Amino acid sequence: MSTFEPSCTNPATVLMLQGTASDVGKSVVTTALCRIFVQDGHHPAPFKSQNMALNSYVTEDGKEIGRAQGVQAEACGIEATTDMNPILIKPVKDMHSQIVVHGVPYAYMSASDYRKDFLPKARQTVMDALNRLRDTYDIVLMEGAGSPAEINLKDRDIVNMNLAGWADAPVLLISDIDRGGVFASLVGTIELLEPHEVQRIRGFIINKFRGDLSLLQPGLDWLEKRTGIPVLGVLPYLPDIRIEAEDSVVLDKKPRLSAKDKELDIAVIRYPRISNFTDTDALAAEPDVSVRYVTEAGELGVPDAIILPGTKDTIGDLLELRERGLEEDIRQAMKTGRTQLVGICGGYQMLGTALFDPEAVESGLPQQARGLGWLALSTTFLKEKQTVRVQGTLSIHCPLLLSTASDSDDESKSKPIIEGYEIHMGVTECVTGPQSSTEGTPGMDQMRSLFHIRRGEGTGFEEGWGTTDGKVWGTYLHGVFDNDRFRRSWLDGLRQTKGLTPLASTFTVRAAKEREFDRVAEVVRAHLDMDQIYHIMGMNS
Repeated sequence: MSTFEPSCTNPATVLMLQGTASDVGKSVVTTALCRIFVQDGHHPAPFKSQNMALNSYVTEDGKEIGRAQGVQAEACGIEATTDMNPILIKPVKDMHSQIVVHGVPYAYMSASDYRKDFLPKARQTVMDALNRLRDTYDIVLMEGAGSPAEINLKDRDIVNMNLAGWADAPVLLISDIDRGGVFASLVGTIELLEPHEVQRIRGFIINKFRGDLSLLQPGLDWLEKRTGIPVLGVLPYLPDIRIEAEDSVVLDKKPRLSAKDKELDIAVIRYPRISNFTDTDALAAEPDVSVRYVTEAGELGVPDAIILPGTKDTIGDLLELRERGLEEDIRQAMKTGRTQLVGICGGYQMLGTALFDPEAVESGLPQQARGLGWLALSTTFLKEKQTVRVQGTLSIHCPLLLSTASDSDDESKSKPIIEGYEIHMGVTECVTGPQSSTEGTPGMDQMRSLFHIRRGEGTGFEEGWGTTDGKVWGTYLHGVFDNDRFRRSWLDGLRQTKGLTPLASTFTVRAAKEREFDRVAEVVRAHLDMDQIYHIMGMNS
């Protein structure tokens, strides 16, 4: 029985997309359907009751949700809210996570405590959020998580079949044929569900197909006859999808070697708890840039730039980086004088000389660690989390941070060309004296602040630090490379050090996102029976 109690006379239609496993394409298909419904004149919104992800998104009011729901809201042309992802789980250590409820940290919990103490109370939070969305929009696309057939989790499920029942939602089941065993995955999932759950599944979607559809057709016919459930479409494999991912499993498919046809080589250090790795997506989309992910010693070489990205466990990943021998590899690359070193958020914190966690914010135990020592900075972790969107300008023009062509662009200096968002629990300060005495660490006379930013309507302040020669710099600003003029000018600065001609403008992130939403929607519309989907939803196409 549904628990939906509408406060308006025409609550939104709901449709749920579930998968036979993680990473079968639920988020991308949901995003595509969001855009299709907008194109068809509807007013849809995304919803995922519980999301486990380290890639997060900051809403306009400074709250934190899963990145997939933020991107899906963008595809809908609406502002994201915490109702679209009321519960976010951010893994910190094995079996322990930070629980974020309506965008605000709630508690650090073990997996068993979360299941025992939190889940029984979560249903009301989930349904209240869904009901508000149904009162505001005309379609709510609900995305499941993992598989609905996890027998050990079903009794306290709040994100798959229990939720479909509470919302009285029809379900489309997605499976990934590229990983193999698609028919076993679909039939096996059906066999493990209760009869009333199977009745909710109104169609199958087979994703990531490569090959001749006519050769697959006998299997599709068998599947429909075996289950009585129609196949609503077979989606082709799209290897170059540029819709931001939320799960670091996608990094397994990213290159570890530099592309030989690209002029700039950028290496991103991939530590175990990497977060918000979408910060480098815009760089990877540039025509002259190869972005590769490095995990082990010996893979780094001498790239044009090394990026230390965000992490949910700065000290833990710093120690892991050091243990794997990557600290020495970075030092050797920097000795050549041909490489820039960039830190974002957790990576920025690592660039300093010391990190302190006296209140056990990150790991559950008070700890401290020696930083990499590239900047005279010290970070202390606090319990209060900073989640906010920011806007500002460059406060200086460091050599190599921007191309020399930018120095003559007076218009770019006067405009607020830097936008981004902060998600961190650390406070980073400049240090002098013993803490900054690490060998090779520059003194304060060799460092400059980078950005002059403003949080909301507050007073502006200096953010980020770098060396005066621009060889090392860091910032808390996620999304810094999504700023088109800054990104391209920084890359052109790298080009100039290699004697290459600057490219100036290449593309804008905002326009590229819109084109990608439309492109993927076009492919999905062409291969799904949208008339049947509208019929399943009880709507006219």
